[in-house]
Amino acid sequence: MPGLSHLYFRSAIVFLIVGISVGIHMSVSGNHNVIGAHAHINLLGWVTSALFGGYYALNPAKATGRLPMVQYFIYTIGVVIMGGSLYLLLQGNLGMEPIVAASSLITFAGVLLFAWVVFMPAGAGVHATPRAAE
Repeated sequence: MPGLSHLYFRSAIVFLIVGISVGIHMSVSGNHNVIGAHAHINLLGWVTSALFGGYYALNPAKATGRLPMVQYFIYTIGVVIMGGSLYLLLQGNLGMEPIVAASSLITFAGVLLFAWVVFMPAGAGVHATPRAAE
């Protein structure tokens, strides 16, 4: 399995632990005002990272080169910042709104880079032109 898959699976597990911890905290406190952050951490962090890792495991030629690693870092940093800033925003820290917005765009950029990796030919590198399904 490519190293990038391992990175994604490890990140996914960390996101799962954080997401479940937020859920347990909400349950124990009876305060569910951060449910949006809980959902984003679990869906974008745990589920999507695991799916990205699975894709790269099934397509190891797509996990090579600089672009897939750049995609991993952009996406993961975006989700980390978004999850934390959204949690703080939902706790009432309105100053976090621009950070949530910016990190959402960073996360989306990571998704767009992943789409590029999926559609470009394997081993084509950063400057490849995507082509129709092979």
